[in-house]
Amino acid sequence: MSRRGEGDRPPQSPFRRKGLKPGGHVSGFEFIFSLFGLILGLALAEGLGGLARALKASHRVRIGWPTALLGLFVSCDVVTFWMYGWAVRDELPLNWPVLFGGFVVTALYYVAASLVFPDDPEGWSDLTAHFDKHYRKVLGGIFLCNIILIAVVAWFTGLPKAGDLRVIVLSWSFFPVALLAITVKDRRVVIACLVWLIALYPLSAVWH
Repeated sequence: MSRRGEGDRPPQSPFRRKGLKPGGHVSGFEFIFSLFGLILGLALAEGLGGLARALKASHRVRIGWPTALLGLFVSCDVVTFWMYGWAVRDELPLNWPVLFGGFVVTALYYVAASLVFPDDPEGWSDLTAHFDKHYRKVLGGIFLCNIILIAVVAWFTGLPKAGDLRVIVLSWSFFPVALLAITVKDRRVVIACLVWLIALYPLSAVWH
């Protein structure tokens, strides 16, 4: 019969190895994001899949800067939403409004990502024509998602101080610039707005 030495440790619980609480229960956040994370992952896969199809057909169709910038913007915003979800993980209650509200937002992200690239890129000689047809829907969906996101963050943690230059540039400038891109018809203005919106993501990583 073997004896355990003084320095030996008891075997680790299988629940701890799998990141579960005793009894196999997960936290409310883990349960909620099992759904939200799936849909957000599908949104990223939809955008990347559309890009892959467009690249495969690049010998017949011109992708163009507008479509490329729109796809990059949507992908960055999906990742940012994922990060905000983690930031408020301890505040999110497990109830029907949170579950269905989160479903609406993540579903909007999925639909927006699916509209960036056409299902059949070879049916278009230039994807800029597809961009002109759908960019308002894409930007409108992302705009609505961010309105809901800022409302949820404000509800749980309060609004950031408007007098802070960093907050004004990185957070509040998103809304008028995105709204401008949705309402104008000049493609050059829309592209300039997309460049500004995309620049906010790396800028937020270095401006502390």
